[in-house]
Amino acid sequence: MRPISAFAFAVALIPFGAIAQEDEGTSLMEKGAKLFFRGLLSEMEPALRELEGLADEIEPAMRSFAEEMGPALRDLMEQVEDWSAYEPPVVLPNGDILLKRKQDAPPLEGLPPPEGDEIDI
Repeated sequence: MRPISAFAFAVALIPFGAIAQEDEGTSLMEKGAKLFFRGLLSEMEPALRELEGLADEIEPAMRSFAEEMGPALRDLMEQVEDWSAYEPPVVLPNGDILLKRKQDAPPLEGLPPPEGDEIDI
């Protein structure tokens, strides 16, 4: 959300900086640019206000998610060293999530090599 807010702020400041200068001595191009940015700002203002309201609504949920899931994600990141050795996650109908290693991935250190295609569960 911050890059969007920064962009919106920068766009909002451009016309005000141009308006603050004297209109005398400005070229036709400068006047056209001022009018363009005024129109752009007036068109974007409702969307920017709505986006700001949406960010305010989402912030508590994102904060809660980060507080609850942050430690678990940190532990997972420490356990898996190379994410490129895994296939994309597969969600089963019962809600289980499988992370399968790629066939050409190097063997894990400290584990015996697999014997065949069968495993004990």
